[in-house]
Amino acid sequence: MSSSVTARAATFAQVLKRVFALSAPYFRSEEKWRARGLFLAVIALNLGTVYVAVLLNDWSRVFYDALQNKNEPVFWNQLLRFTYIALASMGVAIFKFYLTQLLQVRWRAWMTRSYLNRWMANRTFYRLELARYAKQPGNAAEIRQHQPDNPDQRIQEDMQLFTSYTVSLAMGILNATVTLVTFVGILWALSGNFAFKLSGHEYSIPGLMVWVAVLYCAAGTVITHFIGRPLIGLNFQQQRFEANFRHHLVRVREYSEAIALDRGEQVERGQLEVRFSDVLRNYLALIRQQKNLVIFTSFFGQLAVVFPFFLAAPRFFSGAIPFGEVMQIGRAFGTVQEALSWFVDNYADVASWRATADRLTSFDDAMRAHETPGNALERGSAADLRTDDLTIALPDGTALLADAALSVRPGDTVLLQGPSGSGKSTLFRTFAGIWPFSRGHVQVPEDVTFMPQRPYVPDGTLRDALSYPNPAGQYTDDQLRQALNDALLPDLAARLDDSDAWSQKLSGGEQQRLAIARVLLKKPAWLFADEITSALDAKAESELYKRLSDTVHAAGGAMVSIAHRAAVGDFHNQRWTLVPQEEGTGTAGGARYRLNTSTAQPTAA
Repeated sequence: MSSSVTARAATFAQVLKRVFALSAPYFRSEEKWRARGLFLAVIALNLGTVYVAVLLNDWSRVFYDALQNKNEPVFWNQLLRFTYIALASMGVAIFKFYLTQLLQVRWRAWMTRSYLNRWMANRTFYRLELARYAKQPGNAAEIRQHQPDNPDQRIQEDMQLFTSYTVSLAMGILNATVTLVTFVGILWALSGNFAFKLSGHEYSIPGLMVWVAVLYCAAGTVITHFIGRPLIGLNFQQQRFEANFRHHLVRVREYSEAIALDRGEQVERGQLEVRFSDVLRNYLALIRQQKNLVIFTSFFGQLAVVFPFFLAAPRFFSGAIPFGEVMQIGRAFGTVQEALSWFVDNYADVASWRATADRLTSFDDAMRAHETPGNALERGSAADLRTDDLTIALPDGTALLADAALSVRPGDTVLLQGPSGSGKSTLFRTFAGIWPFSRGHVQVPEDVTFMPQRPYVPDGTLRDALSYPNPAGQYTDDQLRQALNDALLPDLAARLDDSDAWSQKLSGGEQQRLAIARVLLKKPAWLFADEITSALDAKAESELYKRLSDTVHAAGGAMVSIAHRAAVGDFHNQRWTLVPQEEGTGTAGGARYRLNTSTAQPTAA
């Protein structure tokens, strides 16, 4: 066996292994009995389809013989028999369609829920995005390479395609196999012996039609594979380019105001044109390759229609077989040829299925690699915040901070400052346990809330946006309204049940005040605030910081803030300052910054 054939066989085996790894969990899940029952029912109905085909094949022989012999009673009897067979065929087809679709949709539903749970658990979705920037193999803080693009498309579209293709192709292979086994015997019996003389010797080939069908379809399969092989890569790329184009459309919608204010329409249109050009270019290549495949498969299929009659005609005209047997031979040959040509007829679907399986497999592998933090950071819980030997790095491995020992006790208020890009927000992410490029030991209190500079505001009712991520029913209307009033949003207090795209409806300052209202509603003991008043005026900032400080102190906790405005320092009694390191100072870990701590008495309360 040549090395190329061996390599193709190994690749095919790997594809089947990946498909089995993606498929098996559903049939072993909590829904396994329903899944297996549906699967067996679909198999039984496919076998029923083959049985109906056998009945029709036998019927065609009797019917056409009756026509040739002008046997009217048999003719009308066979028409009645055809009615029964047709009704049975319709019933099998209807139930096969329904149960096949039911199996596909239930399988997709289970896979979607399973992958959503894994994607959202342990902040895997966040680490997958961060891992795009990890570029140093072997670094302890690195998450594995080969990150999947567009997880949303893989969960939404690829799973639908995978379940649909897997069920339909598996049943197609089963149907083709059973049909082949069933009709090969029929065709063999109908073929008779083909006798011929060569060099004075007489030879006889039994079952000629079967051998011709096998050779015909083998040649067609090989040619189809070489013509259609590029479709696998083109389908994979098409799904990726379509997802990239759709993703940028969504970004334009999400950032519509900022783009409009910057007069960025032409730039964004250019970006969309570039992405759509990728879609169009790859799709045209896909069409050209599919055209070549269609040319061959059309010729292959049309030739198969007349081929059996060409072989059976001499026996018919010699009187060796009746007309009904000719028709039965034609039907049997066509059925065997269709079974053997399954790969030829379904190559485009097989190529799309394999591309989809590859995309889901890479997504599955990436999630497995990121389901645990994958760093050397040890986390624990305590009554205060404490770090030991804390080192924080960028995704490319560059150390921002090395061997930091920090402590915050209940009652403290700490202001973290430093140059832009020095890692202030990254330090907060490390405290929150979502930054994977860190090592050391961190203890964080239980009742803690982290506030980003740009809060997430979900669409829907205002009460849901205000109570996020807790259920709105956890709070009374009076509590929700009081939180909005305390956060200087009195105009929204009467709109709790209004549904809107609040991230588009509210200004940046209103969104920050809504996030502060959430904190005032939940009353956490510990608060980490990252530039949470950057869009507010000085008066509103002072009033809201006072309320936040009172809230955490009343709960017996502490507050750590990132802010650039000097006035915010009046609400904090400690300073953490990230100071750039000079080159050649030989600091531990080669970090870019060191953290200086100091104590200051607030001038405002």
